[in-house]
Amino acid sequence: MIIKNVSLETVCGITSKIPQSRYPEVAFAGKSNVGKSSLINALMNRKALARTSAQPGKTQTINYYNINDSIYFVDLPGYGYAKISADVRAKWGKMIENYLNRSNQLKQVFLLVDIRHAPSENDRIMYRWIRESGYSPVLIATKLDKINRSQIQKQLKLIRTTLETEKDTVLIPFSAVTKQGRDEIYEILDGILEEKP
Repeated sequence: MIIKNVSLETVCGITSKIPQSRYPEVAFAGKSNVGKSSLINALMNRKALARTSAQPGKTQTINYYNINDSIYFVDLPGYGYAKISADVRAKWGKMIENYLNRSNQLKQVFLLVDIRHAPSENDRIMYRWIRESGYSPVLIATKLDKINRSQIQKQLKLIRTTLETEKDTVLIPFSAVTKQGRDEIYEILDGILEEKP
């Protein structure tokens, strides 16, 4: 996949209607501070179009990035940040659920988990939620550069076991620093773009 042009096209808040877009969509879900913005920026070859924040839980909207006028990257609000009120957390959950159920162009959901830790209860809920919405999530284990090579297989197994993944669930270790894993994600995106409408 060669990224030629990128723009932040639509921002949906809690009360916004989900847009019915012309192009296929891929969504990125994950808890706050898992490295979602860093992953999206690495895929788009941009340093800071997707806003990374020192304050986790800052993304309170669903952001649609138009890539090459052919596909949308949809950045879902980060979940599970403790300092956000339960009321706001519930609204974000509703937004994500609404998006998963109402988007007419959603082709793939990428669920990000931190490779250094066992997935949280929120991650487990999100994995089940995505599957119950009819999608087979691709798992991306972020922050790969922060662990030793010798730990990688052990951590990947821990992720699969904790999430109780299906046998066919794809799991890609990824580093926003070294870009390892980016080509595997591009392959999935190319496959989506090659599908006939």
